[in-house]
Amino acid sequence: MFAELLSFFWFFSVLRGILFWVYLWQLKEYHIGRFLAHFRTEKGKKSLLNAVSLIKFLLVLGFLGVWRFGHQTNPWLVFLFLAFVFFFYLFEFFRFFKALFLKKLVKPVFTLKTLFLVFVCSLVSLAFIWLLFPSFMIEPVYPFLGILLFDLFTFVIVSFLVLIFQPFAVLSRNLIIGKAVKKRDSFKGLIAVGITGSFGKTSVKEFLASILSAKFRVLKTKEHQNSEIGIAQCILNDLKPEHQIFVAEMGAYGKGGVKLLAGIVKPRIGVLTGINQQHLATFGSQENIINAKFELIESLPADGVAVLNGDNAFVLGLKPRLEKLNLKSKVFYSSKGKADIWAENVSVGRDFVSFKVLSSKGESAEIRAGVIGGHSVLNLLAAIAAASELGMSFSEISEAVKKIPGSSSGMVLKKNSLEMNIVDSSYSANPDGVLSDLEYLKAWSGKKAVVMPCLIELGSAANEVHKKMGEKIAEVCDLAVITTKEMFEEIKRASVDRGMKLESIVFLEKPQEILERVNDFKNENDIILLEGRVSKEILKSLIKE
Repeated sequence: MFAELLSFFWFFSVLRGILFWVYLWQLKEYHIGRFLAHFRTEKGKKSLLNAVSLIKFLLVLGFLGVWRFGHQTNPWLVFLFLAFVFFFYLFEFFRFFKALFLKKLVKPVFTLKTLFLVFVCSLVSLAFIWLLFPSFMIEPVYPFLGILLFDLFTFVIVSFLVLIFQPFAVLSRNLIIGKAVKKRDSFKGLIAVGITGSFGKTSVKEFLASILSAKFRVLKTKEHQNSEIGIAQCILNDLKPEHQIFVAEMGAYGKGGVKLLAGIVKPRIGVLTGINQQHLATFGSQENIINAKFELIESLPADGVAVLNGDNAFVLGLKPRLEKLNLKSKVFYSSKGKADIWAENVSVGRDFVSFKVLSSKGESAEIRAGVIGGHSVLNLLAAIAAASELGMSFSEISEAVKKIPGSSSGMVLKKNSLEMNIVDSSYSANPDGVLSDLEYLKAWSGKKAVVMPCLIELGSAANEVHKKMGEKIAEVCDLAVITTKEMFEEIKRASVDRGMKLESIVFLEKPQEILERVNDFKNENDIILLEGRVSKEILKSLIKE
């Protein structure tokens, strides 16, 4: 009975680990570079080196020591160790169900792939304990040591199984892509727009789809549907004969990724929203990022149109390469000066942006949208440029912009139950986006606070990026709460060097402590910015709806 109970409790401890590691692989899109980069973050280190894993490691050492020096002379010591292991897994069993009951159990989004991986990993765990079970009756120390080691190295076992089955996943992916390409090719009259870049992809997609919907029947990729499988499934499940335009967001983490997506979508218009250091750790170099993003423009047909960010230095540096391409049109947009399409009289308010849009063809119109953030101006210009190339007049676009949902910009202004003004910009984070979001706070006359984690996957650019963020925080904010530790010192040093008080930039992880720290930001003109991928717990504590 003792062995059966121990095995039962142990399985749920291992299951918790399986669910977490499958979740992490899914989160990193089964990309080895992104998965490994996670362990260079403070959060990633804690997922391996934490109190529970330390206890398991100490138990392994303890068993080895007791068995080597005391199992014959002091059997009671062995018994105590076995009892401790039993109660440890009993505790882990209750911890599993407590997390499940409180909806805090970390698990993947269940898809056919993740369900299969969880099933296989669980089956391996059950097979392991079944093979060990007879040994419990003969010599219990060795099976106890075995279950501890298996539990301790669950992340290795899960990762091994993920990589073992990855070729089959790739085969399945290629079959799905093949079907999507065949279906896409059958829609001869469909005009596709591909959107890529280091930032702004989702907002431009949402803006453009909303504008075009005033005149055309439009299909757009859904939220987080910017990978090859996501786009392929969008085509297979959602593309209908009545659709006239397909707007697809394209994301990639390595060379050839955007080219693959372009081969599926067949875009006639390609929008390059901008390039920065985002995902530098996985791309390997800035040059690799530039080349990867430019793959969209290189994939356009001869009658294609390139729409490019004229305010971005990396994009402007591509002009010599762009001139070599035989394209129908190359359109640069800018919020800072004259271009093919540009903005004047820009105003960024608390709950709107407005500007006058002009083109080198002589068109102009007044634009006012209920979206927020300075980055929304540039993203709107990208959408306006693409819509104009698709035959919409500036007057039509001006009317259509008024109907763009406020949430499309990626920043949403809310008021929580404590009457705090909250800007939720937690959808994603990149260096340019953070600086732009901080600049938006200047539209508020009261106290300003930012709650944000450090950025990840920046590789060698991390120090410089976080230094700039710290300087901007000092310029704009009265309080900064940094929720992850890896680059906190760099942010703090840069902020303090620019004149921010030392006590005004703090590292806090616990939601309740963060809530207490921003508790006096309740005046009508005060504002709190939630920037980047802050945890769900922090979001829930600050955005009480």
